[in-house]
Formats: sequence, structure tokens, C-alpha cells
Amino acid sequence: MRQGFLPLCRRDMEERGWEQVDFVYISGDAYVDHPSFGHAIITRHLEAHGYKVGVIAQPDWKDRSSVTEYGRPRLGFLISAGNMDSMVNHYSVSKKRRKTDAYTPGGVMGKRPDRAATVYSNLVRQTYKDVPIILGGIEASLRRMAHYDYWSDRLKRSVLLDSGADIISYGMGERSVLEIADALDAGIDVKDLTFIAGTVFKARSLDSVYEPVILPAYEELTQDKLAYARSFYIQYCNTDPIAGKCLAEPYGEHLFVVQNPPAKPLSQEEMDDIYAYPYMRTYHPSYEKDGGVPAISEVKFSLVSNRGCFGGCSFCALAFHQGRILQTRSHESLIREAQSMTEEPDFKGYIHDVGGPTANFRMPSCKKQLEHGVCSHRQCLFPEPCRNLTADHRDYVALLRKLRKIPGVKKVFIRSGIRFDYVMADPDDTFLRELCAYHVSGQLKVAPEHISDAVLARMGKPENKVYQAFVKKYQKINRELGKDQYLVPYLMSSHPGSTMKEAVKLAEYLRDLGYMPEQVQDFYPTPSTISTCMYYTGVDPRDMKPVYVPKNPHEKAMQRALIQYRDPKNYDLVLEALKKTGRMDLVGYDRRCLIRPKTGMAVSEKKKAHTRKKTIRNVHKKKKEKS
Repeated sequence: MRQGFLPLCRRDMEERGWEQVDFVYISGDAYVDHPSFGHAIITRHLEAHGYKVGVIAQPDWKDRSSVTEYGRPRLGFLISAGNMDSMVNHYSVSKKRRKTDAYTPGGVMGKRPDRAATVYSNLVRQTYKDVPIILGGIEASLRRMAHYDYWSDRLKRSVLLDSGADIISYGMGERSVLEIADALDAGIDVKDLTFIAGTVFKARSLDSVYEPVILPAYEELTQDKLAYARSFYIQYCNTDPIAGKCLAEPYGEHLFVVQNPPAKPLSQEEMDDIYAYPYMRTYHPSYEKDGGVPAISEVKFSLVSNRGCFGGCSFCALAFHQGRILQTRSHESLIREAQSMTEEPDFKGYIHDVGGPTANFRMPSCKKQLEHGVCSHRQCLFPEPCRNLTADHRDYVALLRKLRKIPGVKKVFIRSGIRFDYVMADPDDTFLRELCAYHVSGQLKVAPEHISDAVLARMGKPENKVYQAFVKKYQKINRELGKDQYLVPYLMSSHPGSTMKEAVKLAEYLRDLGYMPEQVQDFYPTPSTISTCMYYTGVDPRDMKPVYVPKNPHEKAMQRALIQYRDPKNYDLVLEALKKTGRMDLVGYDRRCLIRPKTGMAVSEKKKAHTRKKTIRNVHKKKKEKS
């Protein structure tokens, strides 16, 4: 493989002496050749296996010619909306348009369309009628089957149908994309690619599909929310590459969207190879005039240590995308990358992160899953750690010690989330002690999400007592180390199961803690999570029991305001919430109170109190007169 960026235009292709590319990769993100960006990994992976790839970053979706930069590719188009779902990228949870896009040069908003995977694919299909189109990336992965779409507030079909694409490579994609490429290169028609793990395809019949699990038909799903909940849970229980089954979703009598089981996880050697490709580790120089691509700042000096997550949070889509089996890189691979960072001119000595979806996961949760797959109806950590769980931080501790010793490295931070329940399940406190001693700078961010056990149960998170035990242990170790370091809890409002009373409990907890979060995450119903299924259907698909779902925007605003009750802008919302929940005892001048009464309210309350006292005196006076 040659050094330098991959072609971003026809001139780049011609300078390489190519007359035609094998694949055109269309991305909703600007071109950043760094392994934290999906388009960089997939294009480099194909290049490493002998394929010629040209990149079209953020094409003008209103102009057909924008996808003809390289002419007709020899094998096909690869299309991704980018590192984020385009709708999440564009809109806040309140459905307000965001002002900036970190994946666009200069942070400019509006350089990609809504539902980018669908729009780009249709644009290509209109331009090249019979060229294979392969969808990939997070947007296509999480919309591969019928799914609830929060922004239109309705159930939508598989993105494969709306996009006009031929096949979806879901998940991380290295295995399935390479198999697709090799098959197309061998002359196999894209319509015959029905055998590749980690893909979704269309079929007119199921005659050639091996033992599929037939899901409810799309028409039934649109008419019966409970049918969707059951269908979703079947999908959720088949996200394992070893135990997962082939799934078929009918659309009418003669059309099926078929999902093959997930691709097998990468071995450590394969992971090392992926991250050893000759990435330029920055954005394309053509973006320099616009101020560069902001997203690179968070990841340029960070190390991806692992993939996958067995944490099982209900509001997270990782099980659908990366799976629950941990995949890790070797120490040698990570050390080589860290050493290369120290040679960068703008490296200041700080490695910003060593982690992944969960920083302190460095091995599969148990040995049996490598042979039999993860348990389909049980979680590793929820509601409490499984008896087969291997909670062991020794490998991670050894890795961090090696990284700290690299010449030129001043400090190694851990900014990916750590699972505090996994920390508590480890009988050895060495990791937590070294985390406090070397890898925290004043404060550690953790994600208890809530303090109500009823809400935590719907979130798939451990009971509050586990977090409280972690807080005590964290504080104790910091005292022993002579360090004044704090915990910053991430909290979520309006999650399914959270009533106004639960929200008040959370506010009281923050009062006792003496802390007000600067930011609050209001639950965001993104595609293909258990929590989103609850939001849409009103039941938990795991047990089909009804769940309270706060949907009214005003109620959601009140729940969010309670977490930031000290902010004067939230006063009226907090007061209204306390009135609705019958908690006016929290309005006053006592230390237990969340807010003080308004001046007018105080006068009114004094008048009421005076009237009550006067009435009581009159009652006593009449009793004395009678006696």
C-alpha cells in the first residue's frame, strides 16, 4: 500500500495511474483518514486487499453529477451516512435543527441530507441503473429491518427498500465488505449474494434461505405495536454471530428482507492489522482552508482498545451494531500507535483516551460465549453480575502501565465510560487505585443515569446501591492517595419508566450531593434500542409489561428542569413539577427545599398561615366559652 490519502477526485485517481476505480465510497462525513472514522477503515481495508477505491465525501445530493466524479466503478458503490445517523447529526432530541456539524469542514451544518443513506443511494440508482449499491455504516445498520423513526413518529420500512440499494453490510463491516468485494470480483451477481454473514438482502421467496425465523409482516407491525415489540425482541436476541439465526421480514406476499446472522468478530491479530494500515491520521488537506474537521480533535490522540460491549444498556444500540462479544487489540499494537503519536508535531504529551464503547472491558465476559455465543435472554451485568462473569482488570492495568512508560507521554487519560458495576465485581482494587492515581485529572465521569431502581431496571442498569458503593470506594481510595478528585455523574431524564415522582427523587439526590449538572441528556429514541421500542410501544419487549413513557414535550421539559433546578431559567418548570407531584414541601427556605417561593407566593402563604392560626384560636376560644 502506498502512503498518502486515497483519491478524493478524478485528478487524484489519474495521478495514481488508474483508469477506473473498483469501488466508489460515498460518505456523509468529510474525508478523515483516521481509524476512528468508518470510511477510513473500510477503504483502507479494501485497499490492503488489492482494490482501488475512490472517495466522494459529502456530495451535493441535489446534483446527479456529484456522484459521477470517477465515472462508473468496476464493482460498485459503497454508501454510508457517516459516523452518526444523519437525523441524530441534524436534530436535537427536541427535534430542533442543530447549528453545527463536527464531521463537516469548519463545522458547517447542512452539507449532508436528512436520511443520507437513502438519499445518496437513490441518487446513485437514478444515475447508474445497474451498478451494485452496498449500504453500510451506523444509519443503515440500525435501520436494516422495520424500525421506529422518532423524527416522523412512525414505523418505517427497512432502509434497504427505501434506498433502492442491493445489500446492506451491517455492523463494523470489515468481513462482510471484503466478502462482497471478492464475490463481485469473481463475477457473482449482487442479487446472488445471499450467503454472506453480516448482510441484509432482498428476496422474492424464501426457498433458498436456510431455516429462517419468520418475523411478523410489516403490515402487521404498522397495525399492532405489540407485534412490533415481539418482533424487535426476536431481532435483539439474534445479534450474536454464533447463536444468531437468519431472520426474514415479509413485505406483502412476494418480498422479504432477509438478515443473515452477524459476521464473526475479528481476532486480535485481525484487529491489529486493521489499525496498522497507513492512515494519515488527519483530515484531507483540502479542508484546511475551511478550518479543518472539528471531529478529529477528540480522537486524534486517542487509542481504540476494544470493540463490542456486554454492558447491555437498554438505550444503547451497540448490541445491534458491534455486538456483545469483546474484541481487543494487542498491547504491542496499541503501544506502536501511541509511539507514532509522540512523533506528531502537535502532540503535547497527553493521550486523551484508551478505550472503546466501555473503556475497562478488555476480554469477553465469560469463556463459554466464545464457543456457544452470548446468552440470548440473559445479560452479563444486569440485574446483577452473572456467576459466570470474569471481572478482571489485570490486562488493562498492564496495558496502561506500559503506555505511561513511553518516552514523550506525560499522562494517559481514560475518557471512555467505565462500567462501575464491573469495577465493583472485581475483587482486586488495583485498577481503581491506579485509575485514581494516574488516569484522572480532577474528576471522573461515570454514568449512573438515574437513582430510582424502577427506572434503572428499565435502563438495564444496576441498582442505585451499586453506584453508591462505588462512590464510597472511589472517595476512600482518593483520600488514601491524598487526592481531591470528584465524580461527575451522567444523568438521563424522561427515560421510559421515569414518572414525575422519579424525576423529583433524582432532583433530591442532586440536592443532597450538592451538584448541578451543566448538561442533561434527555432520552433520545434513536433506532434499534430496547428503550426506543418501549417509547414507541409502551411495553418493555423483554417482559411485555406496560411501561410509563413520558412523551409530552412539556412534561419532558419539567423532568429535565428538575435535574437543573438551581438554574433560574428553570424556576417556573420546577415549581409546576413540584405542584403536580404534591411536593410543595420542597418549596421554601429549609435546606431540604429545591427552590424558594416567589415573593408573591410567600406573601400568599403567610396570609394562609395567618388565617389558619386565627381559625385555630377561634376554635379554642369557642371551646373555652362552652366549658
